[in-house]
Amino acid sequence: MSAMSARPEVVVDRDSPVPLYFQVAQQLEQAIESGRIPPGTRLDNEIALAEELGLSRPTMRRAIQYLVDKGMLSRRRGVGTHVAHTRVRRPVGLTSLYDDLSGAGQRPGTIVLRNTVGVASADVAEALEVADGTAVVMLERLRSARGEPLALLRNYLPAGLVRLRTEALERHGLYELLRAAGVGMAAARQSIGARRATAAEARLLDEPRGAPLLTMRRTTFDDRGVVVEYGDHLYRASRYSFELALTNR
Repeated sequence: MSAMSARPEVVVDRDSPVPLYFQVAQQLEQAIESGRIPPGTRLDNEIALAEELGLSRPTMRRAIQYLVDKGMLSRRRGVGTHVAHTRVRRPVGLTSLYDDLSGAGQRPGTIVLRNTVGVASADVAEALEVADGTAVVMLERLRSARGEPLALLRNYLPAGLVRLRTEALERHGLYELLRAAGVGMAAARQSIGARRATAAEARLLDEPRGAPLLTMRRTTFDDRGVVVEYGDHLYRASRYSFELALTNR
């Protein structure tokens, strides 16, 4: 984390009916939303900020707490107060994470950890509706947004479905490559859950061991009802959420 070095000037109007803490909080919030104070920036401590602005420490503490409660700042004992990273909110639909991040301007990146053909485990074979021991394509990718790890993606496909080059997987989403190869995706069955990160997963996702992770398992079918892909994905709960639209019929 970097020390705060370019905080915009905060000006308070002591004659205004707007509380001083709220004036400070609003100006810091505007600076964060505009990117003038980028995610990860560490703020000076409350005493230093209060002295610089000529405010009382309780006033400064209240302004900081207001932004912590809004999720714009994070505060950890022994670490200090930092500008929080924006959470990625993803609608639940038949789209790929890469496409959703690109559409939201989140600059997706990919590190391919595995791209091999192997023997399907019992669980994978069941999901792909093939016999145990069938050869399948096994993919494992670390997906980032704006340079920060976001998700660990494991996908399995029938071995003869399509050829996937590692270089292409680093530059494009899986669904984009499948569509380009003529593979149609008509529907999917999906379940969402949560669990704690293992030590290896925590290292890859830059989270402490045991941190909460969102899980998503998806089986995708073409327009004939044939399974074309099975995904078993992990997402950082601190940076990611799913959104569902509900209607009253």
